[in-house]
Amino acid sequence: MRAWWVETPGPIASGPLRQGDRPDPSPETGEILISVHACGVCRTDLHLAEGDLQPRAFGRIPGHEAVGEVIATGPSCSRFRLGERVGAAWLARTCGLCRFCQREAENLCLSPTFNGWDKDGGYAELMTVHEDYAYRIPEDLTDEEAAPLLCSGIIGYRALRRADLPPGGRLGIYGFGGSAHLTAQMALYEGASLYVMTRSAAAQRLALELGATFAGGIEDGPPVPLDAAILFAPAGELVPQALRALDRGGTLAVAGIHLSDIPALHYETDLFQERQLRSVTANTRADGQEFFDLAGRIPLRATTVPYPMEQADRALLDLSQDSFTGAAVLLMDAARKD
Repeated sequence: MRAWWVETPGPIASGPLRQGDRPDPSPETGEILISVHACGVCRTDLHLAEGDLQPRAFGRIPGHEAVGEVIATGPSCSRFRLGERVGAAWLARTCGLCRFCQREAENLCLSPTFNGWDKDGGYAELMTVHEDYAYRIPEDLTDEEAAPLLCSGIIGYRALRRADLPPGGRLGIYGFGGSAHLTAQMALYEGASLYVMTRSAAAQRLALELGATFAGGIEDGPPVPLDAAILFAPAGELVPQALRALDRGGTLAVAGIHLSDIPALHYETDLFQERQLRSVTANTRADGQEFFDLAGRIPLRATTVPYPMEQADRALLDLSQDSFTGAAVLLMDAARKD
C-alpha cells in the first residue's frame, strides 16, 4: 500500500515525512480493515512529525481522522458489515480494567493506545481499527466533510464541556483553526455569544460569518469579561492572557495535546476569584457519540481544504504556517468527493 510515515522527526520544512510502499496490514482479532478514502490533517500530526510528540515506533504512519470502507474483518468481529463506511479517531484502544476505565473516564486510561501514534494511522491506503472504537459515518456527510469531525470535532466537543460554559454565556476562543471553527458552531447552537482571538484575518472573517459577536487579534483581547474560554493555539504564553480575560468563576480549557511553556502565573490577577485552568485529554467513546448526535442536529459543517494524499507533507507545512482557514483533508483519490 502507499503511505506516508515519520522517518526522522524534525522541523516540517526539513522533510521529516517519507512516502513509499508499506506492507498491507491484516486485521487481528476484533479489528476491521478499512480502505481509507480521506484523512483529516491535525496539529497533533504536525507535533508527531516535528518531534514534539515522539513517535512510539520508527516509521510510524500518522493520521487519526480517517474515513473509509470496511473491506475485511478479523476474528470475532460482528459490529460492521463489509462495505460500511466508518471512521477512525484518535483513541484506538483502552484497557477497560484500570480505575479510570471502570469509572467511565477511559480518556484517562493508564494504558491507552492512539491511532497515528501507538499504531499506524490514516496517511495510507489501508488501516486497521478495533471495531469497538470505530464510528459509523452519517450518510449525509461526504468523506471530506466527515474526516475533521473525528478529532477536531470530538475534541472540540470535549473542550467545550470542560470549559463549563453556562447557558447563554460568553465564550472566548483563542486560535481559530480546524477544531475551533467546529466548536464555535456548537457553542452558538447552544445559545452562547462568541468572542474569537486569532492572528489570521481570514479566520476572523470566518468567525464573524459563523455568528461571532467579536473577532480580533490575539493581542486585542475580548471587549467583555468571559464566562469561559478555550485555548486551541499551542502557545503557553496565551494562558495568563486568557485567564485574565475571564470573569469571576470562569474556566479556561486548554485543548491541545502539546503546549509550549506557560509563563509564571500571578495568583491575584490570573487565578483569584475562582478562575480555573483545565486541560483536555483525549476523549471517551461516549463523547464521540454525543458529539455526532449534536453534529446531526445543528447540522455541523466543516470548512475544509482538500489535498491529494501525495501532498501530505505540503498540507502539514501549510498547517504550520497557518496558510489556510478551517481543516485540511487528505483525499486518497484526489478526484473523490464523497
